[in-house]
Amino acid sequence: MKWTTAVGHLRRLAEQCAEVSELPSNLRLLRVTELWAVGDVLGAPRELEWATAAVRVDLPVEAVPWMCRPDGADYWADMTRASKNPVGIWWRSSHAPVWNHRIVRPLLIWDETDGIHEDALVALREGRGGAVGMAPPSQEEFVTRMDDELQNRLAELQRRTREYESDHTTRLGIRGDHLHAAAQGYLDILAATQPEDSTDGN
Repeated sequence: MKWTTAVGHLRRLAEQCAEVSELPSNLRLLRVTELWAVGDVLGAPRELEWATAAVRVDLPVEAVPWMCRPDGADYWADMTRASKNPVGIWWRSSHAPVWNHRIVRPLLIWDETDGIHEDALVALREGRGGAVGMAPPSQEEFVTRMDDELQNRLAELQRRTREYESDHTTRLGIRGDHLHAAAQGYLDILAATQPEDSTDGN
């Protein structure tokens, strides 16, 4: 995918965020508050397979587990056509920081208060997204944040495990998908918080 196409997808998603935010709450189901550019699209212009965005939603932290989709996410993605385009989404709660070990120096391109941030989109198009993105956290902030992420993901994994074992009203495949996503998110955070073992085990 050409660089201009990738940035164009993010612009169109920002425009869709603005349109959907104007709909009555019973039609949009999920209240999205911010859209951030993330990952490779923050770097120098080049061809990309995906454009990546972080979408913040007005839900409690525990309702937006890392690497999981909150209730209403699929419907919102269909409404905004995000599900039809090569745009990967990290779902995040508006009640916690957007950044973590994978969302590094993200760039805000839309929010429900100020609308589309044209200067941010210009920076993306010119390959300056990383230079004008969010300032990196301190080491102490990073450690504290990742510990919070780990505890939240462990709670989600425990909840989905109990649900998988006891809920017989939801199809087994759906319960399995939820459990897999919870485990994947927990293991991803765990790997980021554990120092690599430099020994060979002998």
